[in-house]
Order: sequence, then structure tokens, then C-alpha cells
Amino acid sequence: MEKIGILAGAGRLPVECARAAKKLGYEVYAVGLLPVTDPQIAEFSADFQSISVGQLDAILNYLKSKDLHKITMIGKVTKELLFTGAVIPDARMLQLIMSLPNRSDDTIMMAFVNELAKEGMETFDQTALIRRLMPHRGTITKREPTPEERADMEFGLMIAKELGRLDIGQTVVVKSRAVMALEAIEGTDACILRGGQLANGGAVVAKVSKPNQDNRFDVPTVGYHTIEVMAEAGATALAIEADKTLLVDRENTVTFAEDKGIAIVAW
Repeated sequence: MEKIGILAGAGRLPVECARAAKKLGYEVYAVGLLPVTDPQIAEFSADFQSISVGQLDAILNYLKSKDLHKITMIGKVTKELLFTGAVIPDARMLQLIMSLPNRSDDTIMMAFVNELAKEGMETFDQTALIRRLMPHRGTITKREPTPEERADMEFGLMIAKELGRLDIGQTVVVKSRAVMALEAIEGTDACILRGGQLANGGAVVAKVSKPNQDNRFDVPTVGYHTIEVMAEAGATALAIEADKTLLVDRENTVTFAEDKGIAIVAW
């Protein structure tokens, strides 16, 4: 039986990945990188260990001990953890961080990929096992966006692409074709809440892949929690990229969005 390793962050995506891998006949070994990593991933794993994302040596030693050569990194791990002191890096992680030319998302993630490669481990496409979660083009909810929302979606997607090109973030919040908030180190949720507050209702959220998206990390993902945050922020519509965005727990997410009057469109 072929073995794979999953480095799991927050959210439901790591569980979905492990479930799909097991169904396809892989033997899964999972590492929970955060205290909030969903423990259900253990149900689909031959072995599961919790190791802090900052403990690079321990992570690599665990993967090597299981003779793993194919790894996927999946689930939310925001780099703000490195700046707030929530994660204490070990000597190897600290050396890695200090060697970087900048602290952008792609720079940090590529450095992590390279560390895995040094140990004989290949990092594979996050979406390889779960492409079925990527919606095709069209309106996903029963409610179509209004003409005003559709105009904001188009505008927001254009701005978000530029934000992604600069490797700053992947999410923007707009209203009346004016930018309310751009995602940076604080992450998607905080961006939506800040943008919703400034918009004072009726905001549109756009989330995209980067123009040169590396599918080994940071593939845009939305789900039930995204809609919860949007509802709290008073946002009324969500635009995502068709065939490039992972929609987790689609049935419950769409039902909840419809209940909250939120339109979702894969553009």
C-alpha cells in the first residue's frame, strides 16, 4: 500500500483530503500542525501526531521515521503565528526564517517545500485527491446575484488577482466598486469582518487563486465558516474562481448561504 503524509493545518480540508486518500487506498500519516487541527483526521490515518508548525526538526524526523516520500500540506496556517509569538520556532525553523529574503507567503512555503525535498520528500498538489471539491462556472446558490453585486464581483475579482500577483493575499471586500478591505497577514476572516464593518451592509467578497498559483500550497478555499463570517459582517455575495477554488462541505455551506440570503458564484 502506497503511503502519503499530510501536514494538516486548521479547517475541514485536511479531513477531506485524508478521507479521499484512504478511500483511494493510500496509507495516511498525518501531522496536526496546530492545536485547532481537526482531530477527526485521525479516523482516516494509520497514525496521527500533533507537532507544532514551529518544530521543523520534529516534523521532518516524524515523516522520515514513517519512510514517507510524498507529502501534501493542506489546511490554514497563517504566518501571523510567527509574528505574535503563538508559535515558538525550533533552531532549524528559526534558521530557515532568518535565511529568507522576505516573509511573503510563497517565499515561506517554498522554503518549507525545499526543506522537505532535502530529506527526500516530494510535496504534491493539494488538489490532487480532492478536485471534486472545485465548483465549475456558474451560480452555486439558488439566488442569483443582483446586477450591482455582479458588478462588484467582477471588480473584486480583478483587484484580488492583482493582490495575489503581489503575493499579499487572495481576498478582497468591495461595495459599489470601491475597495473596503484587502487581505494581508491577518487572514481572510479578519479581512471580511473589517470590510463588512466599513461597508455597513451589502459588501461583496471575492477570493481568487494567484496568477502563478502553485497548487502545492495556498489553494483558495471557502466553506461553511466563510459564510458564517460573511453573515456576521453583513456581506451578501461571494465570488470565487471556477475550477480553481476548493468549496468544502458544499451541501451544508450552500444551504447555510441560502438561509442567510448570500449568493455564491463561481466566476
